[in-house]
Amino acid sequence: MSAIGELAHGERQKDESRDNKAGYIFLTPWLIGLVVITIGPMLASLYLSFTSYPLLAGPTWTGLTNYIRMFNDPRLLNSLVVTFTYVVVGVPLQLILALAIAVLLNTGMKGLAFYRSVFYLPSLMGSSVAIALLWRQMFGTTGLVNQLLQSLGVENPPGWIADPSTALGTIILLHVWTFGSPMIIFLAGLRQIPTMYYEAASVDGASKWTQFRTITLPLLSPIVFFNLVLQIIGAFQAFTQAFIVSGGTGGPADSTMFFTLYLYQQGFTNFQMGYASAMAWLLVIIIGIFTAINFAVSKYWVFYDD
Repeated sequence: MSAIGELAHGERQKDESRDNKAGYIFLTPWLIGLVVITIGPMLASLYLSFTSYPLLAGPTWTGLTNYIRMFNDPRLLNSLVVTFTYVVVGVPLQLILALAIAVLLNTGMKGLAFYRSVFYLPSLMGSSVAIALLWRQMFGTTGLVNQLLQSLGVENPPGWIADPSTALGTIILLHVWTFGSPMIIFLAGLRQIPTMYYEAASVDGASKWTQFRTITLPLLSPIVFFNLVLQIIGAFQAFTQAFIVSGGTGGPADSTMFFTLYLYQQGFTNFQMGYASAMAWLLVIIIGIFTAINFAVSKYWVFYDD
């Protein structure tokens, strides 16, 4: 019996070895991409962040000069304020709208597949150049929005993207409009909540709002957390909308100068690639801090039904 057992054990080891080899073979393209496309450029940019690299000449080691310079760069500090405003205002508004639409679609309305596709469409196109150009035209001085306001009797409506006080608001509105992706995720989460909870609450006389507050939100909190982390990371990396709407300038008066746009200007307009690399690593650190904070506080409000 022992010989048979050893033979069977040896066969199992051979099978496991073949399975492992097959797994590594299938993973090889991804591993090559990870090293060549992700890890390699990241390490290169980390090195460049400690250099002066004007692109047209080789990099020269300067130590912490770029990082010290960032704290004395008023335009960079302004870009951080603009980006934080975009994230803090835009992400909650987008998630609230996405959740509201998901709850509405979850009521069993007719044509659900059609409405789900229609509401998801902005997420597919929202970060495109075409939509950003359309947005710029809509909110221009003679754009569709102002034409509508004038037809309603509003005299001299503002030039939304030309006014520093409203330019950022138009880009935030564009971000909120692209609520389709988190809405689909919310809708999937709502479908997983057992109906027996709502039935029991109805028997107890709980209102729809009470059911939403005491049943839907707690059970949906992991989905809210997931969407929150993803949308914050994505919002910090927003670039196309600000670039197109402002014509690549971040204007007027740097009111739409996102951090990524300023990074682009430093690297590809001013050819200060060393400084741009340092800015990129600052962005990585900021996103990492926000993500870590979200995970740290999630234990106080995210409910896992296990």
